[in-house]
Amino acid sequence: MSSVAAAEVDGVHRTLARDLLALTKPRITTMVVFTAAGGLWLAPEADRPSLLVMAISVLATAMVVSAANALNCWYERDTDALMHRTRRRPIPAGRVSSPVALAFGLGLAAVSLSMLTFLVNPLAGLLAFIAFVSYVWIYTPMKRMSSDALLVGAVPGALPPLIGWVSATNRIDLPGLVLFTILFVWQLPHFLAIAILCEEDYARGGHKVFPVVRGERAARRWTVIWSVAQLAVSLLPVFTGLAGWTYGAVAFLAGACYLAYAISGLRRGGGKRWARRLMLASVAWLAVIFTALMLGAP
Repeated sequence: MSSVAAAEVDGVHRTLARDLLALTKPRITTMVVFTAAGGLWLAPEADRPSLLVMAISVLATAMVVSAANALNCWYERDTDALMHRTRRRPIPAGRVSSPVALAFGLGLAAVSLSMLTFLVNPLAGLLAFIAFVSYVWIYTPMKRMSSDALLVGAVPGALPPLIGWVSATNRIDLPGLVLFTILFVWQLPHFLAIAILCEEDYARGGHKVFPVVRGERAARRWTVIWSVAQLAVSLLPVFTGLAGWTYGAVAFLAGACYLAYAISGLRRGGGKRWARRLMLASVAWLAVIFTALMLGAP
């Protein structure tokens, strides 16, 4: 093979690798790795496994999420082609074929679930399996059927920190469930903000997101309601021994600021700029909360 032909083949491989990586939605996966690592770190020191097992747990959790995201892209390839924000994704843009994406997602899932089950512990593998199945085969098709998909999709999204906790402790107990609850509630105002921001695009793709079905005003009201719940559940670590009062002060201040901005959407009529800022604020809130949790762990 000539050097020119070899360079072309190498370029094709690099492009395919980039597109396969794009299917995994790296920014979402990075956030998941952060919360899963937080669950591991917050586990009692006596329960923490070796660094190798901890690394396998975080890596395998990231791979499960990557597999679910890839299969989500595969499942929604037709609707993605209708939406401005997703039509340039690798499958609708024609850069990755549907069979390749399907094989990639299923292969990642098989490897990562096996890693968690046999190299970490079976309970962690079971939780990851539940997260994978509920996201790909329940939440993803449900998005085109009901706005209640928001609540269903929040379950797999909240499982990574619990998987991290279980990877260390091999049990489901109150502190691990608190971490799950924080992530579950956080997703609701976060994704309501995204749904308001991209309402027209979701309608174009046939997704029954909350503002499309019930209107933007109702979505803004529920954003405030869930922001109140988010503030409340963020204080639970103080009362379950996961963190001290320094964390509690940080959580209260962060939650109060977030709630105040959510309420401002009711007074000023919301809008795309408000929704975008609230969405970005929710990402910052999560980073602050988990950083404070890990720094304030007993």
